Amino acid sequence: MALGWKLVIDSRNASTLAGFWAEALGYEVEDPSALIERLLADGHIGEEAVIEHRGRKNFRGYAAVRHPDDPFDQTSGVGQGRRLLFQDVPESKSGKNRLHIDIHSEPGGLDELVTRLEGLGATRILEQDQGPAGHWWLMQDPEGNEFCAA
Repeated sequence: MALGWKLVIDSRNASTLAGFWAEALGYEVEDPSALIERLLADGHIGEEAVIEHRGRKNFRGYAAVRHPDDPFDQTSGVGQGRRLLFQDVPESKSGKNRLHIDIHSEPGGLDELVTRLEGLGATRILEQDQGPAGHWWLMQDPEGNEFCAA
């Protein structure tokens, strides 16, 4: 039996980084507003646990994105498929990632992909051209997390 999963990424500003990755991947930022309203009304959380970002309530220090075609819980907004969860941590990134995301372009569309990602706030680091083995760019997201555009 295959198991469900989500990739959890440490961040300094979960909501902003979730917005970048939603745009980069064509994913949707999850909307937990209805769940938050219910938890507030029932006294399970206080206002200090909540922020507003782009007109929606979100849990302070957390934000997630999900694939638009995957199922999700209508009450909580939580994706039940391909999902990235960003969680704020007190320390900044240090050192190289041990795990990274590869974003694949359409055939012949690498330059367009890299330019679009730069427009979202990514930075080109190093171009790799391995001939028949592949051509890609090592890039960084707005918080310095490495990923590849291929």
